Amino acid sequence: MDPIALEIQWQRLIAIMDEIDNATVRTSFSTIVGESRDFACILLDQDGLSLCQSSFSPPNFCVILPRTARIMFERFPVHTLQEGDVLITNDPWFGTGHLPDYVVVTPTFYKGKVVGFMGTVAHLADVGGHIGDIEATDVFTEGLRLTPCKLFEAGKPNALLEEIIGNNCRVPEMVLGDLHAIIGTHWIGARRLQEFLEDYDLDDLVDLADEIHTRSETAMRKAIEALPDGKYEFGLDIDGYIDPVHLHATVEIRGSDIYVDYSGTSPQTRKAAINCVYNTTFASTLYPFKCALASRIPNNEGLFRPVHVSAPEGCILNCTYPSPVKARAKNTNNINQVLFGALWSVLGEHAQAGAGSIWPFHFSGTEDGYGRFKVHILPHGGRGAMRDLDGMIPVAFPHNSTVTPTEIMESEAPVLMWRKEYRPDSCGAGRRRGGPGQIITVQSIAKNPMTLTLRPDKMIFNPPGLNGGQPGKVGEVYLNGEKITRFPPIQFNPGDTIEFHLPGAGGFGDPRLREPERVRADLESGYITPAFARQWYGVDVGE
Repeated sequence: MDPIALEIQWQRLIAIMDEIDNATVRTSFSTIVGESRDFACILLDQDGLSLCQSSFSPPNFCVILPRTARIMFERFPVHTLQEGDVLITNDPWFGTGHLPDYVVVTPTFYKGKVVGFMGTVAHLADVGGHIGDIEATDVFTEGLRLTPCKLFEAGKPNALLEEIIGNNCRVPEMVLGDLHAIIGTHWIGARRLQEFLEDYDLDDLVDLADEIHTRSETAMRKAIEALPDGKYEFGLDIDGYIDPVHLHATVEIRGSDIYVDYSGTSPQTRKAAINCVYNTTFASTLYPFKCALASRIPNNEGLFRPVHVSAPEGCILNCTYPSPVKARAKNTNNINQVLFGALWSVLGEHAQAGAGSIWPFHFSGTEDGYGRFKVHILPHGGRGAMRDLDGMIPVAFPHNSTVTPTEIMESEAPVLMWRKEYRPDSCGAGRRRGGPGQIITVQSIAKNPMTLTLRPDKMIFNPPGLNGGQPGKVGEVYLNGEKITRFPPIQFNPGDTIEFHLPGAGGFGDPRLREPERVRADLESGYITPAFARQWYGVDVGE
């Protein structure tokens, strides 16, 4: 296929997904979808293989959704689907690993046959179950679990299923509103895909899909072949919850294939909801390789084929049903650090030191003037340094999301944000320093108690540095000035204040090699203090 024509058509498909992404934001009901953007829009071909995603979609969702879709098709074969059908599931073992993520798949018909599928994964505001995030003993306590089913059939909503969903969550108007918004965007996407086929005089996507997948796989294999063959191994202790967790990876590069084996990783646990299903481990494993080896190629199924992932059944990265899984990101957000720890000398400029992680929290309750509210915020710590780049200020990594604006949070819930600033000296020193963490202080201005749910990370084990770089500073949480380390649902009373000290990120390389002008720039930006500059860089910048 002519490469210019391929690029034009490929980019137009991405533009279709960007349109439904933007429509999802505009028509959503919850802050977790509309403000935090914790969702992804993916186009699948006629076989359920991913072709492209919207530009802002979280990478893990894009790897998982095609796997989920193919499980859906086992129950609802493609040849039995009708125009207007909508398939959904939130089963953690079929989908993304925890109940709040609903997978929604809608077939697109053209000239009487299925030519592709619009897919969305979205973290919805509530799925019932316990109000907490981390403390659980099994998945049954975590909420409503739906195996693959039809939310719409031939364009008509499944009233009983909607009633079940609505009756099993605390904010049904948000949950059902977001689901209906997503379905509406799929109808937009279907029309755009039909217009695409008409404009290029195509009957289907078969040849185009094959071209995209083949070229992408070839490019990924070529990049892998350029790496030295060999086995690389690394282990990392992370916070877990109550008990630490050990993640261990053996990576073998063999020709144009990569094999990742997580043998040696800690077993699954019933003490906390931090277990990971295989799907999310697989997706989190692919992300560092995609970034390092094929950063300019839009995400699609062809890129995944050369990477093979195994994890022993029953370990914390391949948990068995019915393990608790709601806070599985406590582990998956550290997988990239294990892989970069093993491969930093091979990946060179593309390897990244440990990041400060995501600290999701949300407020929920009932209050005059606000009604029944539930507001999610997804702040991050600093991002890890790379060989040639300083770590970034707090930004989503390794998954895309945005932070709910303070104005939205304060208008949707009876809280007041007093402080949101860099956390000085939290970044790991290095030739290239890690990104700084941040400090967030929020106070209740409600007349009634509300519930605060929080899932911090890296409060025990530091975000690691690489090649002599220093680790980032661990995080801390203070409730009314008192440090806390356990995180069941917190009763947040009128006047209470919560303060988050999010971790900084790890540095890369020997700190003694950092240029003095960079040290002075860090001081001027508020990332470090004069004492830090003297201690780690030997630079006296004055008080």
